Amino acid sequence: MDTIIKDSLDKAISFFEYKELVSKLVASGKSSGETQSEALSNYSKLNDRRMTRLLKTLKIDDNSKAEIEKHSKSQTWLLITESWCGDAAQTMPMIHKVADLSKKIDLKVVLRDENEALMNEFLTNGNKAIPKLVVIDNDTEKVVGDWGPRPKTATKIVNDYKKLHGALDAAFKEELQKWYNRDKGKDTLDDILALIKNTSEVNTVKKAS
Repeated sequence: MDTIIKDSLDKAISFFEYKELVSKLVASGKSSGETQSEALSNYSKLNDRRMTRLLKTLKIDDNSKAEIEKHSKSQTWLLITESWCGDAAQTMPMIHKVADLSKKIDLKVVLRDENEALMNEFLTNGNKAIPKLVVIDNDTEKVVGDWGPRPKTATKIVNDYKKLHGALDAAFKEELQKWYNRDKGKDTLDDILALIKNTSEVNTVKKAS
């Protein structure tokens, strides 16, 4: 196994351990990550509430459940995130729900700023964008796929806005969160189902460009 992956897995925690960590940080007026600010603390507080709500409300249809449950490849899903990330808060509950339905998938969480070498292996257009989900085949100990930082439709919305305006402003970020709320995790579920299918068929390393 790659040393960077192994070192990160040694520090990884479960989804619910991550959720508990975020709640404790929020109670202390803090966020995860190297940088601390009132804004990041407020984002973390909002995200903690958001994840709690989504864990209760997100649904997976029966056809998708059947697809997940028949997944036969033993995998570790290593998810890179931070508490202040809005995209992570909107997608992590669905990723957890998918992993929880499969006996073959072990979901682990690591913090981006504590795993810089890992993050640098999975940049998106040269940026340390999160969340980033790295799929490891447990039989070969190889990375066979990755996903993130957003589902396909949200990625298009972001890219289109950047082409017109050059950067994402606060108003756009609020609109993006509204899109997530309307989508109810469906786009993320579609992406993760495709990831399961693709990583069941390959054993070669894939890394984001």
